[in-house]
Amino acid sequence: MSVRFRAVNWTRHKLVYDAIVVGLCVAFVAAFIGVSLAAYPDRQPDQWIPTLLMRALGTLALVLLHVILAIGPLARLSERFTFLLANRRHLGVTLFLVALLHALVVTGWYGGFGVENPLVAVLVRPGGGVGFEFLGFLALLVLLLLAATSHDFWLAFLGPAAWKALHMLVYVAYALVVAHVTLGVLRSETSLVLPALLAAGALALGGLHLAAGTRELKRDAATPDRADDGWVDIGDAGDIPDQRARVVCLGGGARVAVFRDGGSLHAMSNICSHQGGPIGEGEIIDGCATCPWHGYQYNIADGTSPPPYTEKIPTYELRVRGGRVQVNPEPNAPGTPTQPVSIPSDANSEHAG
Repeated sequence: MSVRFRAVNWTRHKLVYDAIVVGLCVAFVAAFIGVSLAAYPDRQPDQWIPTLLMRALGTLALVLLHVILAIGPLARLSERFTFLLANRRHLGVTLFLVALLHALVVTGWYGGFGVENPLVAVLVRPGGGVGFEFLGFLALLVLLLLAATSHDFWLAFLGPAAWKALHMLVYVAYALVVAHVTLGVLRSETSLVLPALLAAGALALGGLHLAAGTRELKRDAATPDRADDGWVDIGDAGDIPDQRARVVCLGGGARVAVFRDGGSLHAMSNICSHQGGPIGEGEIIDGCATCPWHGYQYNIADGTSPPPYTEKIPTYELRVRGGRVQVNPEPNAPGTPTQPVSIPSDANSEHAG
């Protein structure tokens, strides 16, 4: 195994983020139990509170799962949500821990008072067979797999494509959770509020993914204007905001990010080597194009990450013809230095700053 394990780089930003997430989770559970006790004052607390705790944790896990699945398409539809991508893996680990607590409370409460193994008592029905609890158990196993492989070590070991394919299992977990809730909790509920909320959540997620996917397909299907020698026109040089990029599709799904750094332009692949994030939706920080997903950086001059990191991405040659920026669609090898292209002085004053 050539990939070395590196401990999580805990920054103040991550610690504050995690503290806020934990605080919100505790507040959610406390509010759920408090409101329920106030709404049903005649229930026996010693019997009622364990039930409320498992329902609060289960509901919280379901809410977290919806939030996690919504972040991706929201970020594709509007860059205002891009910052949510940075610590999405922390949210995923939080989801697993909440679901695990839910499972422990359920197993202890319903299976911990007999002579049988508590897990068997909960998962196996009298006379054989399994019920909705088994679907929740399978979902928990999937979430465990995703949480255990969320570290960058596994990303580097498996490779971005395999790692991403593995983590698409979150949609399998979502289907299992929806079935678990539908066949379990909702069958004993007479109110239509919970089924309506579950259906609304599923429809909202489906709508977001459909809208984001449609937008991406339209962008990839757009035919770029080309010069006679095949170079692709990406627009007026002055229209690119300073320290930001314009992303252009070259056809076949390939995308190039053209960054403007003051009066010069640089081009590189739009795909971050970390998790395939859209580098062109980030900005230049400390002379490096910075991926908006997890902050991976690439020197705008050669597409290499600053030491001690070793990631590299392809670069592209640029030229300006009549105030129009053109890019050579043939990529350079990852990490190849390129000469910056100067923006004409009459275009420099537009959109700068």
